[in-house]
Amino acid sequence: MKQGTFGKMELQVVVGVLAATPVLVGFEGILSGPDFLNVTAPWPVDLDSHFRFLSGFFLAVGIAWYTCIPGIETRTERFRLLAACTFAGGLARLYSLLTAGEPSVGHMAGLCVELLAVPALVWWQGRVANKAAETARASGL
Repeated sequence: MKQGTFGKMELQVVVGVLAATPVLVGFEGILSGPDFLNVTAPWPVDLDSHFRFLSGFFLAVGIAWYTCIPGIETRTERFRLLAACTFAGGLARLYSLLTAGEPSVGHMAGLCVELLAVPALVWWQGRVANKAAETARASGL
């Protein structure tokens, strides 16, 4: 690891890998609708519409995470906004767990990423950003 980056490349790789999930799942949700969850049709048209809308939002958030990767040390505001959106989704998923019951393994994994990994990524990105700022000050940039 180069002096001054403090895990920048590793953070970029982790964000890139994790962002693949909302992109791929969002795309599949748009194309398949609620059938993506292996539920039996017919379902209400409003459920289909809402599911595909949320899948589009999921896709957009995943793509937005990718925009944080280049220059990740300078994308703190965007990174934190996306993290807050993702964490809020995790809280909604947690509410569902508590009120409706345990979902599939994939949704439980998503819950863990949203409520545990995302806050850790915010901390990590903050460290990378702070180290980059310190290095820039020390070099007179």
